[in-house]
Amino acid sequence: MKKYLSILSDMEHKIREGRYGPGRKLPSVRSAAQEYGCSISTVIRAYAELEKRHAIYSVPQSGYYVVEKPGDRRSGTVSETIDFASASPDLDVFPYLDFQHCLNKAIDTYKYHLFTYGDPHGLETLRQTLVSHLAGDQVFAKAERILVSSGVQPALEILAKMPFPNGKTTVLVEQPSYELYLRFLEAEGIPVRGIARTAQGIDLQELEEQFRSGGIKFFYTMSRYHNPLGTSYSVEERKAIARLAGKYDVYVVEDDYMADLGAERFDPIHAYDRSSHVVYLKSFSKIIFPGLRLGAVVLPERLLKTYQNYKKYPDASLLSQAALEIYIKNGMYERHKHKIYGLYEERMRELNEALRRHNEAGLIEAADVRSGVYVQFKLPRTVNIERLMKRLAARKVSVVSGKPFYLKDYAEREKFIRISVSRAQQERIDEGIRAIVEEVRRGSGW
Repeated sequence: MKKYLSILSDMEHKIREGRYGPGRKLPSVRSAAQEYGCSISTVIRAYAELEKRHAIYSVPQSGYYVVEKPGDRRSGTVSETIDFASASPDLDVFPYLDFQHCLNKAIDTYKYHLFTYGDPHGLETLRQTLVSHLAGDQVFAKAERILVSSGVQPALEILAKMPFPNGKTTVLVEQPSYELYLRFLEAEGIPVRGIARTAQGIDLQELEEQFRSGGIKFFYTMSRYHNPLGTSYSVEERKAIARLAGKYDVYVVEDDYMADLGAERFDPIHAYDRSSHVVYLKSFSKIIFPGLRLGAVVLPERLLKTYQNYKKYPDASLLSQAALEIYIKNGMYERHKHKIYGLYEERMRELNEALRRHNEAGLIEAADVRSGVYVQFKLPRTVNIERLMKRLAARKVSVVSGKPFYLKDYAEREKFIRISVSRAQQERIDEGIRAIVEEVRRGSGW
């Protein structure tokens, strides 16, 4: 990332967290240059960008000051509820001004072309842009194999319904897994089978047996920052899944919907695919806006024609596609990605520290998740989840039960609640975790 973008991201973070409060003067250009180890011109460029985004303003012969925004949540009333349930991105970090600029530029660039029906496969220039964007995640594909979808869900539904070249019919899903997709598969009567995945990973021997003899059409998986577990597969597991897919002619549908929410280097299963058996899905909703409803589908050559036959009509706004193309090209996406995953990592760090402080008896089992937004809190068998959630609600703490993340006929379930830091106010995380531990202790009979 360019130096001025790094400074910009750090300054925005400090403003957002209140280190530079409304009306406060920022460090002088010279002081900031010394602090960041860069030239004065680089700092001026970063400050100019902050001023352009209405985050700061300049006073001649005085310096730069933080803009006071009456509608800013942090200067208003703090919500009573400690929200560990919401999966939507934090409203305070939505890139409104950035994306508004991109929307205006898209209209100026493409004019009336944006108000036609468009190509069912997606805006050609966006697909070309996605070639290099996805290559940054080690997903290499020509534009012809990249299709734009109205989010990931419509793509998942098409893949479930369409025939695959291997002639098999059963969809294999991790248990637990994405609730909406499980309910869709069950409602449509699509043959579906579950395989256990825990915070420790997946049983590769069982997976191989399922691939060998289960009539599996494709295996649906979230390789990193799993919902609801929050964990990611190891490199060995990702390589093994890709190898087994080729060996037994089973496709893998890799839902990498949280691809940009972690700092660590992570090559997806697709990067190890040597037999063209991996479908790669990426959503842009978790980084920008949920309502943007844009996703990318990278298909093996053998699936392209059938998928295109099922997706005959465009389902994604051309204006949104053009704005996203500009947002990626001008570096705004990369800058915002660094900002948002840094924010979530801080919240995750606070959550882990709070759990260590209050969970001394070890009643709650939780993996050491450091990126993404989800963590599984595995509970003692004696705890009644419904009663626990009611008691937490009475204390203004909101969580999600683990029950809906399983197929209805799947018996070997873990008892847990899902914790999300997506909209959790960092200053109240400790208070919320303490309440959860206390109520779990109460429910377990300690």
